[in-house]
Amino acid sequence: MNILALDTSGEWCSAALWLDGRLLSRGEHAGQRHSELILPMIDALLRESGFALTDLTGLAFGAGPGSFTGLRIACGVAQGLAFGAGLPVIPVGTLEALAEASAAPRVLAALDARMDEIYHAAYVREDGQWREVQGPSLCAPAAAPPVEGGDWTGCGSGFAVQGGALRARYAGQLRAVRDDLQPHARDIVRIAAGRLAQGGGLDPAQAAPLYVRDKVALSVAERAARQALAPERP
Repeated sequence: MNILALDTSGEWCSAALWLDGRLLSRGEHAGQRHSELILPMIDALLRESGFALTDLTGLAFGAGPGSFTGLRIACGVAQGLAFGAGLPVIPVGTLEALAEASAAPRVLAALDARMDEIYHAAYVREDGQWREVQGPSLCAPAAAPPVEGGDWTGCGSGFAVQGGALRARYAGQLRAVRDDLQPHARDIVRIAAGRLAQGGGLDPAQAAPLYVRDKVALSVAERAARQALAPERP
């Protein structure tokens, strides 16, 4: 099974190839240059491997949540390449990719969503697969969904930016925090390999981003309301 994966959901742009268990990957801090970087990155990986798109079994992408623009880029590139090569696509959630990157058995995944909010999900590893305990949601850190038990590993930029509130929310339940982890194609392709082996590929026309949030900025009135509710600083 040979799978190409790409991710442009956040600050990093990445691509990876799964070649019957052998993994090749590339990644670069992209800023706003995802559209410039992703196709040359894919081309470089294919050249390194000696494979063509038509030699692949499927094409995976980071479906979200994440940057609106980044998710559209990933989905659009995946659809275009898959249509041209006659391949199925495998959308993989970016929060699940964080869980895969953590290598922990119980994961609270959180990405910074800005506007004092996070994208949040919880996963447990069972029989080599991730079981979703809490699905992807948008929330304030202090209102993150509750989970049962302890020994959870927190990971992702949500813990880097909102770590104080999240540690307080899950006080006594966190075993470790990996706030350095970001969604990456190498983790997406590992998940995609298992999913495709179980028949989880989609027709490219069915691929769609997972936005979770339906707006990207607060209105003037919303910002004023938040400021009025914020505690007064000494």
